[in-house]
Amino acid sequence: MHGTPSDRPALARGAGQRLLIVAGDPDVAELLSATLELAGYRIVAVAAAVDGLARLTRERFDLVVVDATRPDVTELGRTRPTLVRRPPVLLLIDYESLDRIVPELGLGERDYVTKPFRVADILARVQVLLRGTGAGPAQGRALSYRDLVLDDTLCEARRGARTLDLTAAEYRLLRHLLVNAHRVLSKEQIGRYVWGDHRGDNAIEQLVSRLRRKVDRDAPELIHTRRGFGYWLGCVDV
Repeated sequence: MHGTPSDRPALARGAGQRLLIVAGDPDVAELLSATLELAGYRIVAVAAAVDGLARLTRERFDLVVVDATRPDVTELGRTRPTLVRRPPVLLLIDYESLDRIVPELGLGERDYVTKPFRVADILARVQVLLRGTGAGPAQGRALSYRDLVLDDTLCEARRGARTLDLTAAEYRLLRHLLVNAHRVLSKEQIGRYVWGDHRGDNAIEQLVSRLRRKVDRDAPELIHTRRGFGYWLGCVDV
């Protein structure tokens, strides 16, 4: 069955996590700061990328939001400083620049939102990135959606009372879909997450097909296809 994302869960509020915003445009910086502060995060905002990096070498942040369209961000790709910790980073990038190689910045897990962005998208991606760091409230060792549970400590997946016999690639794919529940992931995004590169549409289609047979066997479907775009995990109202 092919469906569309629906029944989106409400975005979780922050619990005082510290976020660093690097944005040269005062309007963008003000919008992000006000929005994220109202959502329950503690915000530090700087205009220049070099100032942001200097703060990271001295202070602990749970997540960094970077306007990747700034010209000085490219220079940071040549820098590998010693950081207090390596937080995840949310990149703001122009749609036309998606094929550009974004510098590592010496940080942790990365995600992006295209400009012009929606506030709801910023809040959603921040929530997902923080969920992966354990920086949010009540973080446990398991990820779950309805009756689907992934235990990263044991590298074990269950659907209800049934343990899923997954390969390493299938487990990584399922985890990526679960962490990004109700978000369509392209084949390229899936390939780069699962294997570190894009293996081609056929390999990804076969992997998704094998995973779907194991996850959705004798249970309501959770893994869906958005034709022409990719795949997503979630429930569909019928």
